[in-house]
Amino acid sequence: MTGKSKGERRTGLLNGFAAYGMWGLVPLFWPLLKPAGAAEVLAHRMVWSLGLVALALLVMRRWSWAGELLRQPRRLGLITIAAVVITVNWGVYIWAVNAGHVVEASLGYFINPLVTIAMGVLLLKERLRPLQWVAVAVGLAAVLVLTIGYGRPPWISLCLAFSFATYGLVKKKVNLGGVESLAAETAVQFVPALVYLLWLTARGDSTFTSQGPGHAALLASTGLVTALPLVCFGAAAIRVPLSTIGLLQYMTPVFQFLLGIFYFHEEMPPERWMGFGLVWLALSLLTGDALRTAHRTARALRTGVGAPGTSSPGVGAPGTSSPGTGIAAGAVRTPPQRTDGAAAGTDPVETTL
Repeated sequence: MTGKSKGERRTGLLNGFAAYGMWGLVPLFWPLLKPAGAAEVLAHRMVWSLGLVALALLVMRRWSWAGELLRQPRRLGLITIAAVVITVNWGVYIWAVNAGHVVEASLGYFINPLVTIAMGVLLLKERLRPLQWVAVAVGLAAVLVLTIGYGRPPWISLCLAFSFATYGLVKKKVNLGGVESLAAETAVQFVPALVYLLWLTARGDSTFTSQGPGHAALLASTGLVTALPLVCFGAAAIRVPLSTIGLLQYMTPVFQFLLGIFYFHEEMPPERWMGFGLVWLALSLLTGDALRTAHRTARALRTGVGAPGTSSPGVGAPGTSSPGTGIAAGAVRTPPQRTDGAAAGTDPVETTL
């Protein structure tokens, strides 16, 4: 490996750590926005995110896709569905953090790869390897244990996991680059969000106009909180293999889980530890199977033999996710690699936290 490629790989890893680290620490940010409620925070996030993404596209001069998209009603409809689903994801996540459910929110992103695999089987008729079936079964057992532990289904976790998995499925069908897709989705969100904020202001309930310039600046910075990790993620994804990105993504729910316990002091009775333990076991099985399959595939390609196994949701890394955001998630298949280590033919930004 040349010095330049080593430097590129190092830069990519640092950006990956930065992206997933920021997503993992974002629960520390949402409480700063009180007394704004989750709906107001969500609306500001939509409005300010569009402004930043539009500025980025203007600088990069990447607008040709917009005209093509406007001439394709089916893709516009899918973009609208994606915008609605990620709105649910963002809103539930912000509410969960500010309502003291950080640990349960982290669970949603732990189980997201398992939900993505299940949806691949049910909706896309994809086939699983035996170890993947075991991982899914263990994941279902974990949900049952946690239901008993919480005295109710872990609906926050399930809502986050299913909304994010659905978002990933829809984005797969849209087949639009990450930055462009985020711009289109926030464009769909912009008018309803702006109308809601104007309505709050007219009622005198807007904290943006009543809590001082510092609070207003924090609400405006929700766009930066959305965009900055995406920039780092994009810089990472073009420099390191997606299998590495898929492993780094576990930083986010781990950080959130630790924050929930040690910073927010949320309760973790034994049955919840048992449920989380089963989830981690399922993810260990899934990750081990994915890495082994990727290794066998790479070895087969080097020897000129066809890649073993069949394509399934778990090939590559078990799902790149961006909590509290919505990363076009799901299981990541490892694409052909360029000689410099960057993923060939991929848009670096396929997440939306």
